[in-house]
Amino acid sequence: MIGDHRRPAIFQLASMESAPRAAILMSVPTRALIVDDNADFLRASRQLIERDGISVAAVASTGEEAIRLARELHPDVVLVDIDLGGESGFDLARRLHDDPDVQTRTILISTHAEDDFADLVAESPALGFLSKSRLSTAAIRNMLKG
Repeated sequence: MIGDHRRPAIFQLASMESAPRAAILMSVPTRALIVDDNADFLRASRQLIERDGISVAAVASTGEEAIRLARELHPDVVLVDIDLGGESGFDLARRLHDDPDVQTRTILISTHAEDDFADLVAESPALGFLSKSRLSTAAIRNMLKG
């Protein structure tokens, strides 16, 4: 339409010079997949991060289910428990990273202290580690932008 000065949202976002970059990044929706073998933790973590603005696309309790959902849903981030019962979260992080049909970033989570797994976390393709007790939308977004 001639004379219509409205611009697509992406251009409006880019031209918001008065808004701090961090505030703009925090307003961008993020979709997550949470992978844990504990149903209570899945429910609680989903409520926690959705309350603060991250959409949980799905939850999974096994590596196979996580791979399938990541391929289907294309989440921005996958939160992977290090100990998935009989499976290794480190192995799952590697499989997600190496799968050409999965385009996502991974954050490892655990009830254990980070020091217990520091070398394995450093060697993994994951962005890093978050203790389940420190899991929050802000912590996830800080890791994603870092």
